[in-house]
Amino acid sequence: MSFPLLSVALVNSVMFGAYSNALLYLSATHHHDRHANPPSYAHVLTAGSFSGLMQAVVLAPVDLIKVRLQNQLHPYGLKSLAGASGAQYRGPVHCGASIFREEGVMGLFRGTWALVLRDTPTMAIYFLTYTSLCQAMTVQGREPGPVTVLIAGGCAGTTSWVFATPLDVIKARLQMDGVKGVSYCGVWDCIRISVRYEGPQVFLKGLTLNIIRSFPVNAVTFLSYENILKLIC
Repeated sequence: MSFPLLSVALVNSVMFGAYSNALLYLSATHHHDRHANPPSYAHVLTAGSFSGLMQAVVLAPVDLIKVRLQNQLHPYGLKSLAGASGAQYRGPVHCGASIFREEGVMGLFRGTWALVLRDTPTMAIYFLTYTSLCQAMTVQGREPGPVTVLIAGGCAGTTSWVFATPLDVIKARLQMDGVKGVSYCGVWDCIRISVRYEGPQVFLKGLTLNIIRSFPVNAVTFLSYENILKLIC
């Protein structure tokens, strides 16, 4: 848990920074003027896709280490490989160093293509949902209030995770590739094998938890984002 907490600021700064700068470049409209002169949905989709791509590249090693640390505590996971303690890694730094030593630099980016395929379209949906709801719930030319931002942000997070969960399942399996005795030859091979043995419902694993988590987290995230921009811009 410590590693995601320490890295979440970096990941979010990359995501929102890439989105804001891409939207500024595309629309040539400053953040303070976007309520009076809102960007087009095409610009929001493009900027959101760009932010998802940038986030995936930065997130890949962080997410890999998180997934490896979480899975080593599974009763049917690495316990048999790591001895009686059930712990192969002593912490995030040891985990990252072990992956680098055993799998090389590319090992730290295992599952990156699944992350790119997950985040590029879903971040576009994420920001488009937020922007469209804020515009629909706010009088034209005025700034959305805190309640509007919370609702729009929560709905944006929930909607994006509905679309992201199937590839999130594949991403996690690729990141654990070989560790549990199962190897995949890429994203498509992982999809094919997963569907063959577990059926299409495999893509819904974790969806309920993702939805429950995503609404409050993203509501607070967008409220923080909007208020920080007001302070520094």
